[in-house]
Amino acid sequence: AAGAAGQEKQLAPTLLSFFIYNPKLGPKEGEEEKKILFYHPNEVEKNEKIRNVGLCEAIVQFTRTFSPTKPAKSLHTQKNRQFFHEPEENFWMVMVVRNPIIEKHKDGKPVYEYQEEELLDKVYSSVLQQCYSMYKLFNGTFRKAMEDGGVKVLKERLEKFFHRYLQTLHLQSCDLLDVFCGISFFPLDKMTYLKIQSFINRMEESLNIVKYTAFLYNDQLIWSGLEQDDMRILYKYLTTSLFPRHMEPELAGRDSPIRAEMPGNLQHYGRFLTGPLNLNDPETKCRFPKIFVNTDDTYEELHLIVYKAMSAAVCFMIDASIPPTLEFCRKLDSIVGPQLTVLASDICEQYNINKRISGAEKEPQFKFIYFNHMNLAEKSTIHMRKTPSVSLASVHPDLMKILGDINSDFSRVDEDEEIIVKAMSDYWVVGKKSDQRELYVILNQKNVNLIEVNEEVKKLCATQFNNIFFLD
Repeated sequence: AAGAAGQEKQLAPTLLSFFIYNPKLGPKEGEEEKKILFYHPNEVEKNEKIRNVGLCEAIVQFTRTFSPTKPAKSLHTQKNRQFFHEPEENFWMVMVVRNPIIEKHKDGKPVYEYQEEELLDKVYSSVLQQCYSMYKLFNGTFRKAMEDGGVKVLKERLEKFFHRYLQTLHLQSCDLLDVFCGISFFPLDKMTYLKIQSFINRMEESLNIVKYTAFLYNDQLIWSGLEQDDMRILYKYLTTSLFPRHMEPELAGRDSPIRAEMPGNLQHYGRFLTGPLNLNDPETKCRFPKIFVNTDDTYEELHLIVYKAMSAAVCFMIDASIPPTLEFCRKLDSIVGPQLTVLASDICEQYNINKRISGAEKEPQFKFIYFNHMNLAEKSTIHMRKTPSVSLASVHPDLMKILGDINSDFSRVDEDEEIIVKAMSDYWVVGKKSDQRELYVILNQKNVNLIEVNEEVKKLCATQFNNIFFLD
């Protein structure tokens, strides 16, 4: 936003550098370079890389003297903020983010003012933790790479993954949702849910090599056989990366069958989002991405098969030791395709009936974010503006920052509590934490007092969360 007469310009926070190191790999003087496993931007001069890594090591060691179990998570300086994360013993990840800047002109020269208090530690620490989780989903742990082929293999994997992944970080639009990294669930009636459940059981039986299944509709989760922590990161990958890349053909072919009629007159719209592009081509490759789950105990390596019909998507995960053949893919296509197409139509019909009952989609009266720590369920009416890979908040950044501050306060104590903040002109922000659930509401009403704000929030809880118990 440019200020008066175009004199002021705001520059969003940006990624200055990102690196991963292990102090145990180059303990001797002169061997410092060996510690560095990955460094972005790569053009940086060698000595500067060594200096920056050394500085981080020193900060971490220095802060350990004050709190041995919890070393530093971030370092605030005037121009930037550094975030530290040790996902595995002795493996450190560091992300350096430039503070947002206000650029002013004084006597014709640009003057930069760094906004030192704008970035929320918890938000960007979460982004850094997600960087690791996403790497681990597709590559397994750092330790595993070391076992597979030492430092060389680990460096190759890090380079290959982060070179692409870092370009997808939207640091200027990170907010409270990044802290939760939750899952949006699709609301369903019991009957349709049972249909889906029985569909999954049938598929797992007829495709007996399937180990886990997940079912999504409209980018929202309905069913998952994975552990929660694995599902939340897989969900993030599907909704921010895989699905957006496959948007186009779908919109074109929504109403007309994509292929000629199948025997038995069953038209189906199923297609693979990962794996073979053309099932009729005998030369087609059946390569699927590999993912790693349960890395803390059983450490399973799986092929990820994502298959979609209309707005319904199913993820089938099969053991990586079994290479999926073209024959298997054709079988999957012929069994899953027709049934998933019918199921997708059923869900759509049910969804439309429910929408008619509950009224049209209007601008929500309440802007809120809800998160449940037990099942990772997340709901936000603040992030309605979606670009393919990122959901943008529709409220002023200052309000999002207040939400983040309230969340930080909540995480300091275990008790249930409520915080009400009178924000800028006619805005009120309310945070409620109750039994593993958090609710944040933004109200915009003229001339109201605390009691009335409280009543409004009660009303919201009664209409939106009638079956959820919030302590009063």
